[in-house]
Amino acid sequence: MDPALPIVALSLLLGAIIAILFFFSYFNKRQSEVRSISIPDPGPLSDPKKKQLSKKPHSKTHSHSHPHPSDKDQNKRHHPLDLNTLKGHGDAVTGICFSPDGRNLATACADGIVRVFKLDDASSKSFKFLRINLPPGGHPTAVAFCDDASSIVVASHTLSGSSLYMYGEEKPKTSENKPQAKLPLPEIKWENHKVHDKKAIITMFGSKASYGSADGSTIIASSSEGTDIILWHGKTGKSVGHVDTNQLKNNMAAISPNGRFIAAAAFTADVKVWEIVYAKGGSVKEVSNVMQLKGHKSAVTWLCFTPNSEQVITASKDGSLRIWNINVRYHLDEDPKTLKVFPIPLHDSAGTTLHYDRLSISPDGKILAATHGSTLQWLCADTGRVLDTAEKAHDYDIACISWAPNAIPNGNDQVLVLATASADKKVKLWASPSLPSS
Repeated sequence: MDPALPIVALSLLLGAIIAILFFFSYFNKRQSEVRSISIPDPGPLSDPKKKQLSKKPHSKTHSHSHPHPSDKDQNKRHHPLDLNTLKGHGDAVTGICFSPDGRNLATACADGIVRVFKLDDASSKSFKFLRINLPPGGHPTAVAFCDDASSIVVASHTLSGSSLYMYGEEKPKTSENKPQAKLPLPEIKWENHKVHDKKAIITMFGSKASYGSADGSTIIASSSEGTDIILWHGKTGKSVGHVDTNQLKNNMAAISPNGRFIAAAAFTADVKVWEIVYAKGGSVKEVSNVMQLKGHKSAVTWLCFTPNSEQVITASKDGSLRIWNINVRYHLDEDPKTLKVFPIPLHDSAGTTLHYDRLSISPDGKILAATHGSTLQWLCADTGRVLDTAEKAHDYDIACISWAPNAIPNGNDQVLVLATASADKKVKLWASPSLPSS
C-alpha cells in the first residue's frame, strides 16, 4: 500500500470538515440577518398573540402618541403630508369609503370586521370607531355608504360566493325625561347572497342619483372579478340594472357622482361607458351602452370621474393618463373627446415608465392622487405636473385610495384629506399638497 494514501485521505477529510463548518457558520449568519430584517415588519402574518396584546378595543392611537417613539417609528412618518395612521386592523385592509359628509371613514378588513372611524379631527391622537362584525365565514372586500353615515353596504366573500349586506342604525328613541344614552348598534337591513355568479366583488362605488328625473336615492355599482357589473338600490337592496363588459376580466368599475354614467376599466385598451336612464318617478328605467373611450394602446388599469361627472380620467399600461370629455350628444353620434394626454411621470431604475394601479380625484377636481405599488403621487389635474411623491407610503402595495368629499378639521385648519389602505393593516390619512401659484 502506498504510504502517501492515508495522508491524502486524511487531508481530504479535514478539508471537507473545514468546508462544512464554514458553510454552516455562513448559513447561520445569513439566517440571523434575515430574522433581524423580518421581525420588525408588521406584515399580515405577524404573531396574533402579540397583536391581541397591543390592541386597544375602542381607540386608535396616533403613532406619535407613544411616550418614547423609536427612530424607526419616526422615520416611517417622514413625509410632510402624512397626517395620521388608523391602526388596529387585524389583517389586510381591502376597502375604504368616506361618508358623504367626510366625517366618517369605513374600512373593510380581511379579519372579518368593518370599522367606521369618527374623523372629528384628522390630527387626533385617538379615533373612536364603530365595529361591525360580519356573519361568520365571510371577509369584507368593499364598502360604500348609503344615503348617510348611519347606513353602509358591505360586500363579503365566502367559499360559496359573494354577498351584500346593508347595515343601518335604528333611530334612537328618546323621551322628554329619558334621553337614550347610547346609539343602537347597526343591524342588517337587507342582504343578497351568491351575487355576481359567486365571483368576488373587487370594487363598489355609490352615488346619490341627481341627474335628470332621479330622486336622489343612492345607487351602488358593484364590479366582479369576472365581466359583470350590477347596479343596486342602496336603501332597498334591489338590483336595478346589470351590464356585461365582455372584456375577459374587469379591473374595476365606477359610477359618476351624479348617478348618470357607469364606466369600466377592463382587460382591453377601450373603456365602455353606460348611461343610467331614470323614469319620471325616479326609478332606474334602463342601462344602455352609449359610448367607448378609444385612444389608449394598452389595457386601462383604473379610471375615475371628475366631480362634475362630465369627464373621465383613465390610466393605462401604455404609460399615459388621458382626460376625456363625455358630456357629448352621443345620440347625435357625437364622440367623446380626448381633452388631454399626460405621460405617467413615474419610472423604474432602468428608466422604464410605470403604470398607475389606482386613481382618485380631489373633491375640487384640482389634484389627482395616483399609486403604483407602495408609491403614492399627487398630480396637478390641469397640467399633469407632479406635486409630491411618497415613495414608500405603506409597507405593502396600496390596495385602496379615496379622497374625503369635503375638507375636514386638522387641528385649527380645514384640509382636504386623502385616505390610503394596504395589506400592512394600516389606513393612512394624507393632507392635500399645495398647488403652484399661477
